[in-house]
Amino acid sequence: MQAIIETLFDVCYLLSVITIGIRMVKSSKNSCQFKLFGWMAIVLGAGDSFHLIPRMIALCTTGLENFTVALGIGKWITSVTMTLFYVLLYYVWRERYEIKGQKNLTIAVYLFAAIRIALCMMPQNNWLSADAPRSWGIYRNIPFAVIGLITIVLFYASAKQNNDTAFKWMWMTIVLSFGFYIPVVLWADTIPMIGMLMIPKTCAYVWTVVIGYNAMKKELN
Repeated sequence: MQAIIETLFDVCYLLSVITIGIRMVKSSKNSCQFKLFGWMAIVLGAGDSFHLIPRMIALCTTGLENFTVALGIGKWITSVTMTLFYVLLYYVWRERYEIKGQKNLTIAVYLFAAIRIALCMMPQNNWLSADAPRSWGIYRNIPFAVIGLITIVLFYASAKQNNDTAFKWMWMTIVLSFGFYIPVVLWADTIPMIGMLMIPKTCAYVWTVVIGYNAMKKELN
């Protein structure tokens, strides 16, 4: 039953975000922010598919333990694409609120993104092993969390300052995504049920994409 429910959820998620992303890219006209948002959604869905598709196959066939390498490679790729997702989201913020300058802020985002990706590439992560160390899961997620915190503050402050009702809750979607993700990183290895938090985390990302899509439909019509 878990395999069926989780598989259906993942299929709906991947199809939804990728479809919305493609529609945004095609319908964005000359709006750079919405075109970026569309590519951001495509990167999110495409990146997650590298992990979720092997997971769905494993759940519906011989079990996760027989897909260790495929799942490890998928997690590896997803870790990198999620970093790119937040870099694109940063540029959505710049475009939406017409931010000029802020060179140091841009350098900081790129720096933490580069550190995150570099940490993901370290062999100590043991991506292809069933016994990947939790310590490296924490290390590589520290710069990731910093990027998330920066993005939360930027969207909260800018939406409030500009009375931007369309993006009013963008910051909250990021808070929720990290709020559900951090316990998984810290304790899922010892308490497997905590891994279920990845479902509401995924829903938070869908909310992020839907916010951008609804704003585009409203503002470009």
